[in-house]
Amino acid sequence: MPPDIALKAMNAAHRTLLKLSCGRLGWQVASMTVLELVTTGRRSGVPRAVMLTSPLTDGDALVIVASRGGDDRHPAWFLNLRDRPEVQVSVRGGSHQPMVARIASAEEHARLWPQVVKVYRSYAAYQKRTTREIPLVLLSPA
Repeated sequence: MPPDIALKAMNAAHRTLLKLSCGRLGWQVASMTVLELVTTGRRSGVPRAVMLTSPLTDGDALVIVASRGGDDRHPAWFLNLRDRPEVQVSVRGGSHQPMVARIASAEEHARLWPQVVKVYRSYAAYQKRTTREIPLVLLSPA
């Protein structure tokens, strides 16, 4: 699975693309909306920003996938929002909005996972790589 340094480099490259294109490129990836999620570090208390994709919405909630490329570990942003669910979200470069993160229940996961995989098939491959169930997170307006 990708080491932390590779994930950070991919995130930096994505931000560079957005900056160099003056925001014209990089807000859509594989038909998924790109957003910036700002969590609060669970140990440091420092704001942490990461670029993520949202394959779908569920009512007024954005759905994000804590896949980490099929790694056996959860992504750091997921651990942060699990402990501190108050987050900030910017969609397509808009202003940051306060939101509350909630891990999908088993029933919600069962309902949403097939829709997520339909949008981006690689998520199914990521799930096959790991023994952990890849969590889905719902981001709702605060």
